[in-house]
Amino acid sequence: MSLLVQQAVVRTLLVVVVVAKRLKLLISALEPSANLHLKEILRSEDFRDIEVSGLFDPSLGSPNISSTDFGVMGIFSVIPKLLKAKESLNKMVELAKDSDKILLIDAPAFNLPLAKNIKAKYPDKEIIYYILPKVWAWKPKRIEAVNRYIDKQIAIFPFEKDYYGNSLYFGNPLLSELKNLRNEIQKDGAVAFLAGSRKSEIKNLMPTFRELAGRLDGEKILVIPPHLRDLSIYGDISGFTIYRDTETALADSRFAYICSGTATLEASLIGVPFVLVYKTSPLEFAIGKRFVKLKYVGLANIIFEKMGLNIEFHREFLQNFNIDELLELSENIDYERFLENSKRLQEILKGSPEKEIIEIIKTR
Repeated sequence: MSLLVQQAVVRTLLVVVVVAKRLKLLISALEPSANLHLKEILRSEDFRDIEVSGLFDPSLGSPNISSTDFGVMGIFSVIPKLLKAKESLNKMVELAKDSDKILLIDAPAFNLPLAKNIKAKYPDKEIIYYILPKVWAWKPKRIEAVNRYIDKQIAIFPFEKDYYGNSLYFGNPLLSELKNLRNEIQKDGAVAFLAGSRKSEIKNLMPTFRELAGRLDGEKILVIPPHLRDLSIYGDISGFTIYRDTETALADSRFAYICSGTATLEASLIGVPFVLVYKTSPLEFAIGKRFVKLKYVGLANIIFEKMGLNIEFHREFLQNFNIDELLELSENIDYERFLENSKRLQEILKGSPEKEIIEIIKTR
C-alpha cells in the first residue's frame, strides 16, 4: 500500500471517529422567545459539531416536534393543548435515551415535568436549564424542582442567585442579540405600539392604542409578533405602519407604548423612552394579581429594584389609565435620564451567555 493511500485511509478513519463521537443534544424550546435565544446559540461556529434533536422552531433546523404546534394565547387557551403537551413530553423522554445531554429553555410548566421524567428514567443524563423559572414573581416552590432535577442552572438576571444558590450567571442574552443600542438621544421618529402576543391583551389594549394613535402626529407603528397570522384580533389597523420585528420598530421610534414582556426590556436596553400599558380581561387580571406579588411589572423596573437601585426606570399603567396622561408622557420625555438609565442597565446585564452555554454543553 502506497504512502498516499495509507494517509487517505487514516484521514477516513479519523473522520469516522469524529462523526461517531459527535455530541447529541436534546433541546426543548417551546416558546417564540426561547427560540430567539436558541438561534443565537445554534449559529455559533463552536456549535457545528453538535447534533441536535427535540422540540424547537422549524426555522432553526429539523425538530422532532415543532414548537409552532403550541401557539397558546392566554390562560383559557391552554386546555386544548394539554393532550399535545403530554404526547410531546413522552416523545421527548424517548428521545433522551440516545442523547448525551439535554438543554431546556424557559417554559417551566412543560420543562420541569420533562426534567423530572427524564431523570426518573435516565438519572445519569445531564440536564441544563437556561432561563430559569421566574420564582421571584410567582411559584417559588419551583426552586425545589430545579434543584432536584437540574444539573446546570443558568440564570439571565444577576439577582436570581438570591433564589437559586447553585445557578450560574453569564449575562443576559438579549443584550448581545440587540444591534441598535443608542449612544445618543433620538428625538425624531415614529411612535411605536406593542400590544403583546396574547389574544386577551391585544383585544383589550387595541381600543386604547387606536385612540392614542388618532391623537398623535406623525407615523404610528404597530408591532405584530411574527408568529401571529390572524390579524383580525387587532381590529382596525389602517392608521398604523405594520412591523413584524420589535427591534427594527423600536430603532425607528422616538417613543413607545408597550404591553408587558420582553419588549419592555428591549426598549430599555436600546434606549427608547416608553411607558408600560397593560390591560387584559378582568378575570385574567384578578388571577394574575393574586399570584404575582411584585411592586413592578416591567423587567427593567424589576431589575433595578432587585439590584437595590431606588430608581423607577419607566412608568407603568395597569388595567385602568387616563388617555390624556398617556399622551402627555409621549411629549414630555426626559431623554437624557432615560438614556443614562439604559446605559446603567446595559452594564448590569452585560456578558456573553451563548459562548458559556456552548462550553457547558461540550464539556463531557
